Amino acid sequence: MPLYEHVFMARQDISTQQVDSMTDNLKSIIEQGGGTVGKTEYWGLKPIAYRVKKNRKAHYSLMNIDAPHEAVAEMERQMRLNDDVLRFLTLRVEAHETEPSAMMRKQRERDERRPRGGDRGDRGDRNDRPRRDARPQSNDGDKSEEEKS
Repeated sequence: MPLYEHVFMARQDISTQQVDSMTDNLKSIIEQGGGTVGKTEYWGLKPIAYRVKKNRKAHYSLMNIDAPHEAVAEMERQMRLNDDVLRFLTLRVEAHETEPSAMMRKQRERDERRPRGGDRGDRGDRNDRPRRDARPQSNDGDKSEEEKS
């Protein structure tokens, strides 16, 4: 059977659970057509380069499919009818990647580069530094009238 990689974008205002249920529904369509879905990856809610059907962000998901063309065509037909799907792309490939996709590797590398103290690092020394807006005070204001003369 031919191998396919299928990526789809879902509307930004649906939840992650709804995207997962949509993926499960697509899996069942493929399995009913005599195919299998090897790997599924949820890439997350990401910004889009331009507006698509009034959406600026979309949920991205990837599926590795091993199925006959008829099953893939039926899945694509169902996706065209679904209002929650903004765009989809199905590519025929020679072999599926067994390791995580480039999007998942990028996410993992970004997480590994983050310091342990959070996004901005450990801020324990923040109170020890002088404030930028603090003005130096003159010594004249602290002296009494007798000390000035």
